[in-house]
Amino acid sequence: MTEGTTDIPDGGRRPGWSVSLVPAALVSLSAFFLFALEARPLGYLAMAAGIALAAWLDRVLLRDLLLVAVGLIIVSTISVRADVSWGNVALMGTVLTLAVAVPYLLNRFGYGDHTIRFHWLSGRWNRWMWAYLVAVPVIGWVLLPTYFVRSGAYRNWPALADWTEVARFFVGVNFVGSWDEFFFIITIFVLLRRHFSFWFANALTAVIFVSFLWELGYREWGPLLTTPFALLQAYLYSKTRSLLYVLVVHLLFDVVVFLSIVHVRYPQLQIFFYLW
Repeated sequence: MTEGTTDIPDGGRRPGWSVSLVPAALVSLSAFFLFALEARPLGYLAMAAGIALAAWLDRVLLRDLLLVAVGLIIVSTISVRADVSWGNVALMGTVLTLAVAVPYLLNRFGYGDHTIRFHWLSGRWNRWMWAYLVAVPVIGWVLLPTYFVRSGAYRNWPALADWTEVARFFVGVNFVGSWDEFFFIITIFVLLRRHFSFWFANALTAVIFVSFLWELGYREWGPLLTTPFALLQAYLYSKTRSLLYVLVVHLLFDVVVFLSIVHVRYPQLQIFFYLW
């Protein structure tokens, strides 16, 4: 197999346990330091160790780990805590866009590769896919408001002092939710999936995904919700090969996230009457 090809077996280049998992795990772990602990120096150290080890053990893996590392470094240049001030909206939007665009451009034009693709549709959605789309807002309606209110995690989110902040928050929630799929699934998961089995690639991606969401505001017992969500999104994409589908799923959950925070800031609206 040449380095520029994306034609790999379903199990990845190394479908079972491999020593190549060690450098990949170090790069994945770097996100835990960068975002969950907000210990940037430790994160960069773990990332550098993973890249150096990959250079020694697996040069093919090195190419894709470098793309993952570039994306993580770009994101780590700012705080990703939820903030709807005009300046932060512009800054975060720019940085997150670059975190997707730069690895894509390097992969496409630097490597001459097509690993990172945007498969919007792949056949018709079957009845189970439609059924899950109906179930998603119901699951979100039951779990998310309870999580935000009972855990106190809503304190990590903007105060939404006026309608302009509510509007910016709505746009921000949808932008970041969409970005999650472009970055974590279409970029990181797909790159790792070239080399490892589905579950290894999924677990490595989930560590990065959940760490980012922790800094964003999903704290307290949030990982009990965000971890299965991250794992499931990669699973859905692997099964459907449809970016549009996983985006719709994500944004349906995010509608409930938006309403949950609005509910806390404006309880007189009684959006989730069962919480009071």
